[in-house]
Amino acid sequence: MRENRRRADGPVDGGLCGPLTVADVLALPVLAAGRPEVVTGAARLDRQVRWVHITELTDPASFLKGGELVLTTGMPLPDEPAQVRRYVDELADVEAAALVIELVRRYHRPPDTLVRACRNRGLPLVTLAHDVNFLEVTQVVHSLLLGNRTDALRRTQRIHEAFTALTLRGAGPEDVVRAGAEMSGRTVVLENLVHQALVCEPSGGTVEEALNGWERRSRATPSGDGAGMRGPEGWLVAPVEYQGERWGRVAMLPGRAGGSGPFAPEHVTVLERTAMALTIARLIRGAPWERTAHRSVLRDLAERRHRSPDEARARFGALGLPTGPGGFLAVLVETPAQDDTERQEIRLTEELRAAGVPALIGALTPGRVGVLLALRASRPWRTVVERLAGTALAVDPRAVLSVGSQVTDLCDAARSFREAARVAEATPPGLAPPAGRTFHEVADIGLRGLLYALRDDIRVQEYAERRLGRLVDHDTRHGTELLATLRHYLDAAGSKTAAARLGGVSRETLYQRLRAVERLLDCDLESGEQRTALHVALTALDVLRAPGTTRDSD
Repeated sequence: MRENRRRADGPVDGGLCGPLTVADVLALPVLAAGRPEVVTGAARLDRQVRWVHITELTDPASFLKGGELVLTTGMPLPDEPAQVRRYVDELADVEAAALVIELVRRYHRPPDTLVRACRNRGLPLVTLAHDVNFLEVTQVVHSLLLGNRTDALRRTQRIHEAFTALTLRGAGPEDVVRAGAEMSGRTVVLENLVHQALVCEPSGGTVEEALNGWERRSRATPSGDGAGMRGPEGWLVAPVEYQGERWGRVAMLPGRAGGSGPFAPEHVTVLERTAMALTIARLIRGAPWERTAHRSVLRDLAERRHRSPDEARARFGALGLPTGPGGFLAVLVETPAQDDTERQEIRLTEELRAAGVPALIGALTPGRVGVLLALRASRPWRTVVERLAGTALAVDPRAVLSVGSQVTDLCDAARSFREAARVAEATPPGLAPPAGRTFHEVADIGLRGLLYALRDDIRVQEYAERRLGRLVDHDTRHGTELLATLRHYLDAAGSKTAAARLGGVSRETLYQRLRAVERLLDCDLESGEQRTALHVALTALDVLRAPGTTRDSD
């Protein structure tokens, strides 16, 4: 008896138990003592045994309902070939599980006519070389079958209780699908009507194995009114409804070849309860699940949380998005009013759909919407981003768009998102893009932007204070304007005449002030390197003093 099949702890504890098969019964000590030999039908020993029937009749099929393991001493078997064939045909027609004949009393080898008939009909024929107590066989097998049924009822009850608890706590689609996969030990996938895989919970395999070529495989698998096994791959599928109409379906995939075995009745129960819980969750949760799926995949791509490049491509492609040659570009839309995040997400989705541009769109954080554009090689991205910017600014005129670099491989999308995030970090609130553009990109990051992005770094603050602190303190105590004089001098690129004009003072006054600056800062303003160092410090000070430059106020 297979140990992994005899578990009775319930579906959540390691998967569902399978039915009792012909192979299981032959392995029982009570039958193994008879040295069973499989003569025909070795490939069909996974047939389910529903009962054991001892018979010495010439027409036992009339007393059978299907799934019985038929035990006989061979005494009543007819001699005529035609009668032997009829005997086997009747057993096969009622779908008996197997015929077991004892080679002790009448036969010492199975008759050739019986072997041929069983082989022709695909009926497993098993011989026993030694005497076996058939009554003991029925007692052992029937007790196992009855015990299995009791265990099955308990498991079914636990399945119902688990899904009821999920429904009562308002679980979302990810939680429901995950529970279905854990209880069944099989991969479970939720898809919508256009065959986009929105949630995939793998079990015993990988996401890429489950979702590779998803739309093609899904379209080859027909739907039905209820749960059932369909399609060339033998998926177990059940419909998911919304407001009385079919919204999509949930699919349970078969295990790997030779792995998990066929679907059991409990698998059907799990899938039906998964579909029911999803239907209820769809009614409770107003936000479209497609949007939730896009957010999930987008965040995983942006943070490189996928296990492999193949998984990233499989998940992206399963949402109906292209993964082939072209380009991918990350765009971040910052919305000061965080309440507008969802509205931005919806409007950007509608705009790109109308433009026919495939994209992943989703809120990454409150106030920030991420967009991953999947562009054809012939389509310039700037036109698309300008269109996006127009939509975002229509929702909120204060919205800011930051763009990363275009990449050719989907798995490099994280790099494009990192660059877009750096652009966003280096863009102070209210800073307009360069003339002729409505968005910011990597090339826009200059010294001021870099220091703005690093404004919370204690080293930047210490540098500005170390270089200019004594000058600021002197101005504060004495009411002088030495910091302003230094600014004019640096802005004038070291031209004293131009600096005096910028400050509205005489050259003599400027000279005096510059000498005071050199004395206080212990520096030489004629040195280009020191002027550069002071310019960086002054820019950092400006960034730190600007309103709204702390992270808390972003």
